[in-house]
Amino acid sequence: MSNDSAGNGEAGWRGSSQAWLDAAHELMVESGVDAIRIVPLAKRLKLSRTSFYWFFKDRDALLAALLERWRTKNTESLVRQCEAYAESITEAIFNVFDCWLDARLFDSGLEFAIRSWAQQSPRVASAIRIADATRIDALTAMFMRFEFDGLAASVRAHTVYLTQIGYISLKTHEDIAMRMLRIPNYVQIFTGRAAQPREIERFQARHHFDPDSPPSTPGKKSRGKKTRAASA
Repeated sequence: MSNDSAGNGEAGWRGSSQAWLDAAHELMVESGVDAIRIVPLAKRLKLSRTSFYWFFKDRDALLAALLERWRTKNTESLVRQCEAYAESITEAIFNVFDCWLDARLFDSGLEFAIRSWAQQSPRVASAIRIADATRIDALTAMFMRFEFDGLAASVRAHTVYLTQIGYISLKTHEDIAMRMLRIPNYVQIFTGRAAQPREIERFQARHHFDPDSPPSTPGKKSRGKKTRAASA
């Protein structure tokens, strides 16, 4: 457990706000929002339930912090990737696809959990609508940066985004080798242009994927170090 007290006032034996939030994050992804209760979290952290109140006013405050973590991580990361430098629209799409393959940029498990929570919370449903609009606007602006007209940019942005949200909502899982095989075709469908071999190679390299390595076998990891495949 972290004893980091930066910005948390009292810490140490009480844990930290980060530790409570991390535990809530894990429980949310595992079991949904209804599972987030102070006593189960305290048991998970091996802390007294009263220590929770050093960092959060109540359960609602913890849930608000969790919602803010989702917004900051997933929405802001996607917007940054849309705005990242690229020499072509195909390279720009690869920048966006980094989100789908790197959990440090975009947490698909948390995305699914937040969207499930929205089914029972108008406040969270409103946050989802704002996030969706922000993300699609960023994707649209990315296409327009590469001289797609407004309508074409919007349609392509919606196609990219709704495809990925479909993957997440359906909890689709694919072997990383199959995903990497399909990605250049997704790029061409989404942009109308074929990716350059060097762009594909750079994308594969930064995700530690070697297309020339032997296929995976039962009981062994798939090709490449990253196997997060619940995304397009």
